[in-house]
Amino acid sequence: MKLGELKPAIQKTKRTRVGRGIGSGLGKTSGRGQKGQKARSGGGVRRGFEGGQTPLYRRLPKRGFTNIHAKNYTEVTLTMLNKSKATDVTAESLLEERIIGKINDGIVVLATGKLEKKLNVKANRFTASAKEKIEALGGKAEVV
Repeated sequence: MKLGELKPAIQKTKRTRVGRGIGSGLGKTSGRGQKGQKARSGGGVRRGFEGGQTPLYRRLPKRGFTNIHAKNYTEVTLTMLNKSKATDVTAESLLEERIIGKINDGIVVLATGKLEKKLNVKANRFTASAKEKIEALGGKAEVV
């Protein structure tokens, strides 16, 4: 093999140039057929257009709403709290230890799993059973 015989690993195909004469096979109408909406410049229909019939998104009723006052808490389980090395657990300490990914509007402690050590937990919310389990081991559940 010589240097002049080298070819690229991927076969490169040339860009098709339409409307460049009858000999190209895509001259005159440039592969758009004869007359009509799709043959025109900027032609075609918008997304969701159903030929003039009332489209589906207008036939279906509106439903629900977005509550602008809703709080989006990051959920922390008792199993996750077991992984923490600190005795005073806060949202910031959980973030530093990479137990949680991000804090939204605060954290809520859920009673999923089993707590194995005494912890002082500071959070925005606790479920009743989570608070019970933390205090049963002699820890504190403090609402921030």
